[in-house]
Amino acid sequence: MNEVVGDVDLWSEVVGQPDAVAQLRAAVANPTHAYLIVGPEGSGAREAARAFAADLLADGVDPDRVALLRRQVAAGSHPSLVVLVPEGDRMRLRGELDVVIGRAHRAPPVGERQVLLLEEMHTAEQYAAAILKVLEEPPASTVFLLVAEELPEGMATIASRCVRIQLGPVPDAAIRDRLVAEGVDVDAAQVAAESAGGSMTQARLVGADPAAADRRALWYSLPGRLDGTGATAAALVDEVQARTDDLAAPLTARQSVERAEFEERAELVGRGVGGERKALIDRHRREQRRVRTADLRAGLAVLVGRYRDSLSEGGSPADLVAAAEAVQELVDRLAFNPNDTLQLQALMTRLPPLR
Repeated sequence: MNEVVGDVDLWSEVVGQPDAVAQLRAAVANPTHAYLIVGPEGSGAREAARAFAADLLADGVDPDRVALLRRQVAAGSHPSLVVLVPEGDRMRLRGELDVVIGRAHRAPPVGERQVLLLEEMHTAEQYAAAILKVLEEPPASTVFLLVAEELPEGMATIASRCVRIQLGPVPDAAIRDRLVAEGVDVDAAQVAAESAGGSMTQARLVGADPAAADRRALWYSLPGRLDGTGATAAALVDEVQARTDDLAAPLTARQSVERAEFEERAELVGRGVGGERKALIDRHRREQRRVRTADLRAGLAVLVGRYRDSLSEGGSPADLVAAAEAVQELVDRLAFNPNDTLQLQALMTRLPPLR
């Protein structure tokens, strides 16, 4: 079976996850009614869901039509593929979810099977009951693919109705090798892999950033520049956040283009685009948040590494323990989307200075 979409193999976009890929590909011949694909941002969970959806829809299809089918799945335009991303206001999302549930009980518009792909399910816990109902009465011709970065407690019952496929952070070696294959310099690829926190999305941003090594060096230098004062802490935080802004610049530019294109279309339509505008803004905020949080996590890891390295220079083990505990507390709080500036300033005042 031909799996190439143009010059891109959909499965090849799932980097460093051989076990998950093997499980999904083995399931194509005799799939169950629902799969829950769980993996952190940048792990390849979304890419795995798309590749699996393409295989499910291509099963039994005339080989001459498979390449076109995969192109359609990649673009989200195949008639028997429905993709729902829970973004925008709740009333609108509930309406979209009702449409998806209704679609599940209808015959596929094309072929013998349809795939309903629900992404970012970790953000839609309040709709668990509605999703659960359709999973408990699965239509024979429908396969549900649910994608989540994590599994909230309220989604446990849904998970029990699905085959769960778990993806972890992408190994550094797999990230490095992929970036090199994509044309990134070996040294830059290594820096990106070490800075990405297991996310291919973040690694590609860092790999394309000529200042990646300088940003790591900045984080590494911070303990030696601390003096316990709030003024110094604030200045250092401003410095590292400015570097994160530089990293996010390509994403910010792309989002600006998307927003401008949307406003052009909205002007032609005239009315009824408020929900779509909010959905676009919400998605952009999530994308920015992911980039900035991943960069912060990577920087904090470098910071702790500096205290660890200080032990070979006669540094205090107590300083390492204090730094590691303070950093871990901040990492734990990142799940609640805190004010990064205030949290970082508080961290910098707590960290023991290194001289």
